[in-house]
Amino acid sequence: MGRTCLLSLVLVGGLVSGASGMKEPVRIMESPDTTPTNAYYVGQRAPLLPSPLVKLPIGAIAPAGWLRTQLERQAEGFVGHLTEISPFLKKEGNAWLSKDGEGHSPWEEVPYWLKGFGDTGYVLGDGRIISEARAWIEAAIASQRDDGYFGPRENLARLHGKPDLWPNMIMLNVLQSYYEYTGDDRVLSLMTKYFHWELTIPDEDFLLPYWQQQRAADNLASVLWLYNRTGDESLLELAHKTHRDTANWTEGVANWHGVNIAQAFRGPGNYYPLSKEQSHLDAVERNYQTVMGIYGQVPGGMFGADENCREGYVGPRQAAETCTMVEFMLSFEMLLAITGDPGWADRCEEIAFNSLPASLAANLKALRYLTAPNLPQSDHVEKCPGVQNGGPMFEMNPHSHRCCQHNVAHGWPYFAEHLWMATAGHGLAAVLYAPCQVQAKVGPGIDVTIQEETAYPFEDTINLTIRAAKNVQFPLYLRVPDWCAAPTLKVNGHPLSLPEQVSGYVRIDQTWADGDRVQLQLPMTVQVKRWKRNHDTVSVHRGPLTYSLKIGEKYVRHGGTDEWPAFDIFPTTAWNYGLVLDEADPASSFELKSSPRPIAEQPFTVEAAPIQLLAKARKIPQWKLDHTGLIHEVQDSPARVTTPEESVTLIPMGCARLRIAAFPTVSSTPDAHTWIAPKDPLPASASHSNAPDPLAALSDGLEPSSSSDTTIPRFTWWDHQGTTEWVQYDFEKPIKLSQAQVYWYDDTGHGKCRPPQSWRLLYRVGDDWRPVSGTPKYGTEINAFNVVAFEPVETTGLRLEVQLQDGFSAGILEWRVK
Repeated sequence: MGRTCLLSLVLVGGLVSGASGMKEPVRIMESPDTTPTNAYYVGQRAPLLPSPLVKLPIGAIAPAGWLRTQLERQAEGFVGHLTEISPFLKKEGNAWLSKDGEGHSPWEEVPYWLKGFGDTGYVLGDGRIISEARAWIEAAIASQRDDGYFGPRENLARLHGKPDLWPNMIMLNVLQSYYEYTGDDRVLSLMTKYFHWELTIPDEDFLLPYWQQQRAADNLASVLWLYNRTGDESLLELAHKTHRDTANWTEGVANWHGVNIAQAFRGPGNYYPLSKEQSHLDAVERNYQTVMGIYGQVPGGMFGADENCREGYVGPRQAAETCTMVEFMLSFEMLLAITGDPGWADRCEEIAFNSLPASLAANLKALRYLTAPNLPQSDHVEKCPGVQNGGPMFEMNPHSHRCCQHNVAHGWPYFAEHLWMATAGHGLAAVLYAPCQVQAKVGPGIDVTIQEETAYPFEDTINLTIRAAKNVQFPLYLRVPDWCAAPTLKVNGHPLSLPEQVSGYVRIDQTWADGDRVQLQLPMTVQVKRWKRNHDTVSVHRGPLTYSLKIGEKYVRHGGTDEWPAFDIFPTTAWNYGLVLDEADPASSFELKSSPRPIAEQPFTVEAAPIQLLAKARKIPQWKLDHTGLIHEVQDSPARVTTPEESVTLIPMGCARLRIAAFPTVSSTPDAHTWIAPKDPLPASASHSNAPDPLAALSDGLEPSSSSDTTIPRFTWWDHQGTTEWVQYDFEKPIKLSQAQVYWYDDTGHGKCRPPQSWRLLYRVGDDWRPVSGTPKYGTEINAFNVVAFEPVETTGLRLEVQLQDGFSAGILEWRVK
């Protein structure tokens, strides 16, 4: 991952005196040991490569503090009551509750929700949720046929008469969590029979496109999970078959859909313990770097895919689905176990602390489909094509956003379940940091409890207290994040010597006594990152937190119900600032301001932000919202401005549901760049328009590079073909015109848009439309503006009328008039 890791087993100084008086070194390790195996928790069974880290059973980790608040509010919020809100979870006639698998809602929504709903109950010990989840799980178990298939029957023939296994992949995760929590052997029996049924499917019918083929690494992970518990060697054959028939993520990014990337980029890594081929592990990091190198050049740990990555749409206003966030986090958690590489934990925390909290309302009673690093207004108005999805994608709404509405549920409980992991040598590793308590078997089988008290990620100190009925020797691993320099460590108040640069884990191996205390301090300093590939914008960081401009938030109800309302969020303060930086020492441009109050139960709000940074900034007057309420893209930094310098406040990005986190810089020096205010589009209407291809594209001022340019918006009449159509500009008052310039869209090779068979211009006279006069030449050339001159007219409207070619539609990339 590019981390500067020391080799393992390096003695670095201080010795720790344990209760027995024996002395053991503190060591810095790039990954925990993989031998000897852990006898108490299920890792990888031979011939799979052993696991550096092993997930503890659900219930072993009890979250506390701010993290418990997220889970409790999730239980009280829309996730905990989604059966009252979502039509897909209506129980009457539901296919997932039917023993014969017949009924409505047979696809992904029920298992998506249940995956996180059940785990929320297990982690919290919430009886209501556990009971509700069990009713759905019992129905899934009861639905299994004699041949091994289980679940809704409609999915057996969804793909041209062939099976769609994607919904069952998710339900398998539900069953695995249930087994971990209860030990119910019926889960192992069901999964064994089901996977034996999968083995009977011919390769040509197994994992057909689209969703299941892209995401079949989820199936592979479940196959290996079962193998590690049963040793059924036929499962290894199925693992090979699953990898063989999955979309090829080993050779590169196989698909540019956001959620597919977040789930499937890790696929070769899931296969690596079986294949033992380094190329599979290398492919995971290469996939990650490919995506992030193009679309992830922004703060917050995510990449722009709203809902697909699109060429040219790479700036900080491009958003990520909430689904993508939680799936990316889960992939990182899984890869952390497979590799032991702490870099995956860094990446998981970056999303969990900076991106995920702001995708949800603070009370977790609503969510939005898309969230971007720069998002100063979040409302229901359609933002397409600035973002790809049409509809109210930025509205906080518990009733909509279908996939994310159900799938977001697993984000926080899975994060809580991975805070601690078991290691070889019967040890424990703190891999993600948050307030919690862990109970586990260590050493010769002694039960220990470790209380973790911390205000991380807002503060830098992790305090651990060990409780055990008797003295016990075991290795304790503490992850040191890659952003941290000069960590300090104390055991029972005594400082231990560590090198200034620690990359990886600190391992303390000693005999521990009841009441022993460990304190790890991870000093957090302000750092400024420059995003060269995104117009030299900058982001501001302190420890694992990224900072955003503090923007006043006004919540305005827009629909929903009284119990479960939907909201738009509008800014009440200015947001169009560029930062004034000391270029010689950018970090010195910020002053830290901590709240004198204790960390709030819900710290992820503007009002409760525990840490603030004070900075100097100047407004960029030309930086505005467009006609849809979407922020205009950043331009080159530094921007030349003459506005007065002001003091502004930055708060953690996760606290800011309205945010500017990728900042331009400003200057009044000659080398600064002139910021050009984008044009507002001319008012337009049409006989027909394709929803993703908006009228605003006609006059957005973006000049095409060719008629096949897909990096800029376009207007089309798709899917009308061979018809007579029109599009027109409507002016508020009469204007004088004598020329039009039209740049036709042509998608030869991948679509059915061509220049029209013929066209003409008409102008409005009263309620009538008359052809322009003169000798206009109506060109249909591609890759150029077709210029039409006509005798001057004074009018309130100009119409472009086309006759489409037979079998084809048409579109326009830009239409200028003067």
